[in-house]
Amino acid sequence: MLTDKGVKAAAAKEKPYKITDGNGLFLHVSKKGHKTFRFKFRFEKKEQLLIIGAYPEMSLADARERRNDARKLLREGRDPRHSFNRLKLVGNAAGTKSFETLAREWHDNRRPHWKPVHAKDVITSLERDIFPILGPMPPTEIDEQLLLKVLQNVENRGAIETARRLRQRISSVFVYARAHGIRISNPAALIGELLKPRPPSRKHPAILTVDGIRRLLSDCDRAGAFPVTRLGARYLALTSQRPGMVRHMEWNDLSGIDWGDPSADSPEALWTVPAGKLKLELKLANDETYNHIVPLAPQAVETLRAVRWLTGRDRYVFPNSLSGLKPMTENAIGYLYNREGYKGKHVPHGWRSSFSTIMNEKAERELGQDRRLLADRFIIDLMLAHTPTGMSAKELVYNRASYMPRRRELAGIWADMIMEGALDTQQILNSPRRKQRV
Repeated sequence: MLTDKGVKAAAAKEKPYKITDGNGLFLHVSKKGHKTFRFKFRFEKKEQLLIIGAYPEMSLADARERRNDARKLLREGRDPRHSFNRLKLVGNAAGTKSFETLAREWHDNRRPHWKPVHAKDVITSLERDIFPILGPMPPTEIDEQLLLKVLQNVENRGAIETARRLRQRISSVFVYARAHGIRISNPAALIGELLKPRPPSRKHPAILTVDGIRRLLSDCDRAGAFPVTRLGARYLALTSQRPGMVRHMEWNDLSGIDWGDPSADSPEALWTVPAGKLKLELKLANDETYNHIVPLAPQAVETLRAVRWLTGRDRYVFPNSLSGLKPMTENAIGYLYNREGYKGKHVPHGWRSSFSTIMNEKAERELGQDRRLLADRFIIDLMLAHTPTGMSAKELVYNRASYMPRRRELAGIWADMIMEGALDTQQILNSPRRKQRV
C-alpha cells in the first residue's frame, strides 16, 4: 500500500509508471513527474478509469475516501464517473456555505429583476428576522421544526403577513441552493399551512358622497396646516391617483400649462407619471410607452399654479416641509385628515374608491345600461391606472391614448362636483401657517 512518504518521494522516470495502493486505487507518475491518483474499476463488464485528483492538491487520505465513495456507487449500480464529473462542476457547496451566504447569493441573482425598493425590502426582512438565528447555519441543519419556530416568533409580534412573505423567500433560497448542487429538502415548502392565515384585507376608508367630500375639502382648506400640504391634499382629491405618485411628482412631469399667464386656459394640461413610479413589472418600468398620462382639470391646474409660488424652485411639486430635496412624507396628508376629525373615515388612498364609486354611480344613474355606461366604467379604470382583466399591456397603452378626450371630460366633471364652494387657492396661500408634523 501507498504511504504519504512514498507518494512524496515518487520521482519521474523515463516512462510513466504507477504505484498500486489497493482496491483499484493507484498513483500515476508521468515522465515529467506529475502525480495523479487514479481508480481502475469495471462497469457494465468494461474496464474504466477515473482520475480522482492531483497530488499534492489532494492527499492520499482524501484519495482513498474518494475511492471508497466510488466503490459505494458501483455497489449501487451507478457509474462513479458521472458523480465525480458533477462534483468538479458544482463543488461540495453543502459543506462550505452558510444559509446567509446562500440567501445573499440568491438575492444578488434576483435583484436585477426587482425594483430597488422591493429588493431592499427583501434583504432587510431577512437581515432583521432570519439571519440572526438561521444565518450562520448550514442549510442542511435547517428543518421544518426550526424554521416554523423562527417564523412563529415573527407572527407573535403581530407581523403575520411578514412571516408568510419570509416563508416564500426562504423557500426560494432553498430552491436556489438545490439548483447549485446542495442536496437538501425544502422545509419552507412544507410548513405553509401551519402559519397563521392572512388577516382579511381591509379596504381603505373613503367618503363616498359628494356632500361628504366637500365638507372634507372645506375642513382641510381651512386647517392650520402648511399650505403645501393642504394644496397637496386638494390635488390628490382632484386627480384621485395613488398618494405616492402625487408625493413624488416633479415639475418636469407636467406639460401643457402656461406658467407665465395665471389666467390662461390650459386645455391640454397633462401630468405624465413615469412608468418606473407605477406598479409595473421591472421589464416595463423603463419603457416610456407605459407612462401613465393624467389629464388635468382646470381646478387641478389652478392648484399647481398656487403651489408653484412656494415650491417652483424645488424638484418636487409637493416637497417635504423641511427640505425641498425630498418629497412630502408619506403621512403628511393622512395626519391632516386625522387632525380634522376624519380618522377611520377617510385616508389618502381612499380617493380612488371615492372617485370610482361616485363616477360609476353617476354614469349608471344618468345614462342607464347603454354602451356609454360600459365605456365610462372602462375609462374610469384607465384613469386610475388599473389594468382591466384580460387586457394585455399593449392594449392598455392603446386604450389610454384613444380615450383621452373622454378621460379629460370625466376629470372635469369630477372636479366641478367636489370643488363646489371650495376656497380660492389665494386664500390658502395667505392663510396663517402653523408648525405641523409631517
